Amino acid sequence: MQYSAHKAERRPRERLLRDLGAAVRARRAELGMTMRALAKSASVSERFLVQLEAGEGNISVARLEDVAEALRTTGAALLASASSARGASRERERSIVALVGLRGAGKSSIGAAAARRLGVPFVELDELIVREAQMTLSTIFEIHGERYYRGIEREVLRRLLEEGEPAVVATGGSIVTDPETWGLLRSRARTVWLKATPSEHWSRVVGQGDVRPMRDRPRAMNELRALLTSRKALYEQADVVIDTSAKPPATVVSKLVSSVSDKP
Repeated sequence: MQYSAHKAERRPRERLLRDLGAAVRARRAELGMTMRALAKSASVSERFLVQLEAGEGNISVARLEDVAEALRTTGAALLASASSARGASRERERSIVALVGLRGAGKSSIGAAAARRLGVPFVELDELIVREAQMTLSTIFEIHGERYYRGIEREVLRRLLEEGEPAVVATGGSIVTDPETWGLLRSRARTVWLKATPSEHWSRVVGQGDVRPMRDRPRAMNELRALLTSRKALYEQADVVIDTSAKPPATVVSKLVSSVSDKP
């Protein structure tokens, strides 16, 4: 099995940026300030703030002071908060494992088995969304649309991460397409992409008795390939990448467990 942990051990500067982003997000939450309000007050774009809070913002000292002033604090205080949080941040990354990937990647089956091995709860994010909205996912999209779904997804994820309890979490396949939610997940959890080929995604879904992917869609396989290609760069941002292609589930579970803990 090919295994990549190219982002599991980040350079000190990248770690600092990540923790600084967490400090900015925490301060914004403390003030009850929306990202749009902060962007306007600090004279920066929302896109910049999304990158900053995700730990990807290459922020200058002057820009940091602008953001800090809008948050009614100082750049030095934000940096101090980031520094003090580094140890806790590392521990938090190991305590919550978030699985990403397209449908059929094995997030539910592999995730549940890994959670049992780790002795932690297994959580389906979509189930939390359904419980929060009190309606099925299809009904959410039919009545309220994707924007409403994204809002609930972000809120239930935020609550789950703030609780900080160890868990293995299976996320929706499209979570990586929402910059703010994906940034939040990456900054607060150890993310793992369960990678597979388009044909394996297809065969696994159909093997579960789900024929919806092919219903009235003669080019469904081509659409699946295009979808995977369009999201590949986003999935590759995960801390850990595990190639599940042609691998027995038990092997994938063992690799996942060993990649996020010291347990055999």
